[in-house]
Amino acid sequence: MARADPFDGLSEFLAIVRRGSFRGAATELGVTPGAVSQALHALERRLGLPLFHRTTRRIALTEAGETLLAQLRPAAETITSTLDDLTRLRAQPSGTLRLLVHRMALPHVMEPILPAFRRAYPDVKVEIAVDDGQVEVVGGGYDAGIRIGEFIDGDMVAVRASPAFSWVVLGSPGYFATHGRPLVPEDLARHECVRFRLPGNGKVYRWEFERDGQALTIDPPGSILVNDASLLRSLALAGMGLIYTASLLAAAEVAAGLLEPVLVPFAPARDALFICFPRSSRNQPKLRAFVEMARLGLLSAETGHQPVSAAAALHR
Repeated sequence: MARADPFDGLSEFLAIVRRGSFRGAATELGVTPGAVSQALHALERRLGLPLFHRTTRRIALTEAGETLLAQLRPAAETITSTLDDLTRLRAQPSGTLRLLVHRMALPHVMEPILPAFRRAYPDVKVEIAVDDGQVEVVGGGYDAGIRIGEFIDGDMVAVRASPAFSWVVLGSPGYFATHGRPLVPEDLARHECVRFRLPGNGKVYRWEFERDGQALTIDPPGSILVNDASLLRSLALAGMGLIYTASLLAAAEVAAGLLEPVLVPFAPARDALFICFPRSSRNQPKLRAFVEMARLGLLSAETGHQPVSAAAALHR
């Protein structure tokens, strides 16, 4: 036998109290007086107590009705207030936006747009967890993640948030002066390579290339293994070996001539950082506002033009 819903009849009970009659309660709830009466009778049978004294002219609460109302009214007001708050969340970005962010996204996504986002949407609090591992966005209680494209699950919505970048092999001029330059991926077997252990799953990242449209994966030799991208670049700058990293991370060092790329013709397809979130979350105003701000920031960075404000774009 199915268990009775403990909330059955409570809406009708409160409506009768507010309106002072079954007919008034029925009008408020948009049902017939008979439906209100039936719901109240079912509630009274379930409680085993009458809740109203009834005459042909008026109704009044019994002692049991007074007791129920005293306990029920504060709860009903809390529920109503909560529903009103949720309605405001739908209308205007507010609440707390929880983001799971890859460290690489800090200088290229978060730092450029977060100040403008807070100015545009002061009612949105932002909580940022920096983690390069494979923590689940939904399972971790986050609204969205900012991840490298190749590490995003296929069932997530992904919106590009950074310029495209390549995966490159880099070394210092000093290293190349001593050890020479690899010309094809197989030459890496004769070089010292600083390898990278992926945070989270602990796997050592294998270097990926393409040749004639075919993927090629190399597990290079090396006596140094790290799990921090900043340390990886520091070791390459010190001439300790070759590294495999995102061009976005080492752009400044390459531009200054401190690191030099090799095996460029064999670089795999370009990637980017993406804001990723479950499809069911795409209509959250706070998330929509953040995604739009990131999109406009990327457009500005790539074109050099100042786009319209995110707030204006959201309401076009």
